[in-house]
Amino acid sequence: MDLLNTLVDKGLRRELPTREEALAVLATSDDDLLDVVAAAGKVRRHWFGRRVKLNYLVNLKSGLCPEDCSYCSQRLGSKADILKYTWLKPDEASQAAAAGLAGGAKRVCLVASGRGPTDRDVDRVSETIKTIKGQNEGVEVCACLGLLSDGQAERLREAGADAYNHNLNTSEETYADITTTHTYADRVDTVQKAHAAGLSACSGLIAGMGESDEDLVDVVFSLRDLDPDSVPVNFLIPFEGTPLAKEWNLTPQRCLRILAMTRFVCPDVEVRIAGGREVHLRSMQPLALNLANSIFLGDYLTSEGQAGRADLEMIADAGFEVEGAGEVTLPEHRAAVAGGCGSHAGAGCGSDAVAGCGSHEHEGGGVCGSVPAAASQAGEARTDLVAVRRRGAGTDLAPNA
Repeated sequence: MDLLNTLVDKGLRRELPTREEALAVLATSDDDLLDVVAAAGKVRRHWFGRRVKLNYLVNLKSGLCPEDCSYCSQRLGSKADILKYTWLKPDEASQAAAAGLAGGAKRVCLVASGRGPTDRDVDRVSETIKTIKGQNEGVEVCACLGLLSDGQAERLREAGADAYNHNLNTSEETYADITTTHTYADRVDTVQKAHAAGLSACSGLIAGMGESDEDLVDVVFSLRDLDPDSVPVNFLIPFEGTPLAKEWNLTPQRCLRILAMTRFVCPDVEVRIAGGREVHLRSMQPLALNLANSIFLGDYLTSEGQAGRADLEMIADAGFEVEGAGEVTLPEHRAAVAGGCGSHAGAGCGSDAVAGCGSHEHEGGGVCGSVPAAASQAGEARTDLVAVRRRGAGTDLAPNA
């Protein structure tokens, strides 16, 4: 297919595809799907080999967010039966992080619900970052605390944060349909603040909220313009008790096309399969590793992921390898901007696919174990694959890692 040959050539040169080419990827047929995956896989392997970076989420503060993001189980007015708790103490957060690091994660993503941190919150998170780094040599830490005020990104950087996550989520044109309590411009401003402070910026999207192909291309092109080091691709988990509970719009094939399009537009960036991979990719998750070079290990913020051991077995069975703590995630030309694993003034190497204004972009995750035959058409609800997190951070139960 001439389209795919063109996109591979552009990806190897870090040349931006046209909007028409990106839209054409999303419009390919199921008959062409393996060709699309193979083509995008060439670009992925050129820049990242067969390495898969593991990231681990610690939800520092869960629920009771004043923002009204429609996709989020922690939103204002959410009736989802999620865990709700206030700030974890630094030692509690470090203990939670240690489980993920023991499972092979090299980055810990610290997330807190809310519009954005107060200066006191920044002090609290700074102490948590110092504790985690003091107890775990070589760990990367990414913060995801919502909209940042002037000077807060610099304070997090001084405390030892490597990266900051703040997702755009959807296109500027449709953003107000998803969230009304803050703007698309607010999100862009926070990503820019992270860049300016020398943090490795992480910013991504959520697919499956009823958006068009044009919306998906718009947000990925906007992300390319912002130049984050990491682009998490979340797939909406239609949590009961949220406004988007009935939005089951994705198939595994659709998810693969979205990941491929993202890889072509952002060829040398850490693309992470984030929330919802277990629910929407299902048995196609290993194939998606040919497109993305990063995943979360274990559970998510408010929902359970598949067993951490299953994640590791999936990576090995698919012929990939877990990226080691001493390996640099980003290609040399990006990492060299900062030294170390990231880019942008010494920052980290990717980030955390997690979240929204306060934190919670990928609210979902599937449960491990036996499941009924997978639904094959978009619109067929797979609520059997959605389980509220009851273990790990904020509980007395051992985490999944």
